Amino acid sequence: MCGIVGYVGRASAASVIISGLKRLEYRGYDSSGLAVLTDGGLATAKSAGKLANLEDLLRQRPLPGGSTAIGHTRWATHGGPTSANAHPHLDNAKRVAVVHNGIIENFAALRAELAERGHEMASETDTEVVAHLLAEHFAATGDLAEAMRGVCRRLDGAFTLVAVHADVPDTVVGARRDSPLVVGVGEGEYFLASDVAAFIAHTREAIELGQDQVVELRPGSVTVTDVHGEPAEVRPYTVDWDVSAAEKGGYDQFMLKEIAEQPKAVADTLRGRIDAEGNLTLDEIGLAAHVLREVDKIIVVACGTAFHAGLIARYAIERWTRVPCEVELASEFRYRHPIVDSRSLVVAISQSGETMDTLMALRHAREAGAKVLAICNTNGSTIPRESDAVLYTHAGPEVAVASTKAFLTQVVACYLVALHMGQARGTADTAWSGDVATVKRELLGMDKLLSQVVEAMEPVRELARSLRDKNTVLFLGRHLGYPVALEGALKLKELAYMHAEGFAAGELKHGPIALIEQDLPVVVIVPREDSPLHDKIVSNIQEIRARGARTIVVAEDGDKAVVPYADHLIRTPRTHSMLQPLIATVPLQVFACELATARGNEVDQPRNLAKSVTVE
Repeated sequence: MCGIVGYVGRASAASVIISGLKRLEYRGYDSSGLAVLTDGGLATAKSAGKLANLEDLLRQRPLPGGSTAIGHTRWATHGGPTSANAHPHLDNAKRVAVVHNGIIENFAALRAELAERGHEMASETDTEVVAHLLAEHFAATGDLAEAMRGVCRRLDGAFTLVAVHADVPDTVVGARRDSPLVVGVGEGEYFLASDVAAFIAHTREAIELGQDQVVELRPGSVTVTDVHGEPAEVRPYTVDWDVSAAEKGGYDQFMLKEIAEQPKAVADTLRGRIDAEGNLTLDEIGLAAHVLREVDKIIVVACGTAFHAGLIARYAIERWTRVPCEVELASEFRYRHPIVDSRSLVVAISQSGETMDTLMALRHAREAGAKVLAICNTNGSTIPRESDAVLYTHAGPEVAVASTKAFLTQVVACYLVALHMGQARGTADTAWSGDVATVKRELLGMDKLLSQVVEAMEPVRELARSLRDKNTVLFLGRHLGYPVALEGALKLKELAYMHAEGFAAGELKHGPIALIEQDLPVVVIVPREDSPLHDKIVSNIQEIRARGARTIVVAEDGDKAVVPYADHLIRTPRTHSMLQPLIATVPLQVFACELATARGNEVDQPRNLAKSVTVE
């Protein structure tokens, strides 16, 4: 959850750390801090709250200069969001500083052991035990990297650790286990960070770090080993976006920028995968056609917004491959003893590629013999590396915590996987699969349709502002509109802190209709007029309106049947029924963003949330 930055170079290290933390604050904003190695030892500053509080503190009490430093922005797990619990954490002699992302599961036993040896703790965190253990191991070895390896061998759990020691002022060491850490390689300078966004202003050259690897940065060198000190293989790569992609670009919020970027993000996801003639090429995923033909069950695992993308994927997969598809919350998957074997394909969806629940689910699936295909936005992250195949979405950086363009590109990637599998199995063009050629053609034009939607959202903003005093909004959908309703409700929960629920409209009379009361806003996603479900959902709209609901209807251009029953009508361009979720989701994103803004909420950094959930 937390954001980590380390730096060794020639620049002002404190400035590099603060600028890096600004780009990582989406990972956590309960507290922040940094430690700089100076001629006099370690200089630290920490503050509860957002990074702006730390910046204010540094303006009042600037740290001494130095060219080696580490920093941290926190999403609280062990211990409340206080200055005392903020990172970096120090040993008793204040010679070691450590920052940490993850959870150390055996910290209580280690803490008790350290207390018996006379160590005194100053915080409630699990992280602080690492600083004390590092101090002991360094005293025994005189080698900070070896000390880090020794400590890692004693830790249980998932973690990224980055540390410095006052006795080696030109060295930063880091380690990772089930938590992200990447090296940035500049000219005469090196970076460690949870995400390349932290150093993209300085360099686009990066090095992946693997599981249970320890890295040592010194001026002019990067050394990577495993936790036993053996040299480790690493993969250098070049980041395919620049610093401008991580800036707001004139928008008031990152979320608004990222909503506006969706047409381009979808086009980038499709680029090189479907040509103008509709030919589909996904050789990059690396699963041979004969493997796909042998699959007899597909299981999609994901969390949050990615789970809703998976629900949409199920409709496409079963339609075009004729293979049974299940969609599982990754956090529940391995605990129900799922039936998975060598003929199963597990599709793991994660924007960051570091979602811990999804990572644990895919490991369980691989242990059972299944093949795993990852759909991910982050090059070199853990989930793609541990999967048998990967399809990158190429959405670019997404900074706002509430996912927008990551969701749409995940849905597009799921469509591509379903079409590719159907092509390999010879089922994509069967009579019951619909007009695949039309789907491919309309996918290629989806960026233009999305641009039309984005440009026509002012009435949605006005509607959202008028509802800022409401406490509840319900969402209804049928078929592919049901996952869209769930996603719309989730966005409102995340951003506006309102009670919001998504329901399958066919279930309305089986309980949820009891929630309908006078002037209750209900958003209804209406399928195409030629859908067998269209008239049924129009009946649902009449039922709730008769009971006093304020109906907000999302319907395609030209649909006249909904007009008499819509208190507010949001029109969207016509598209193939399978692609409607891409169009219908955008107004719900804008609705949630504007309603949250009208209520005075922080849209990019909603309370209690972080962008990447790297703990179970």
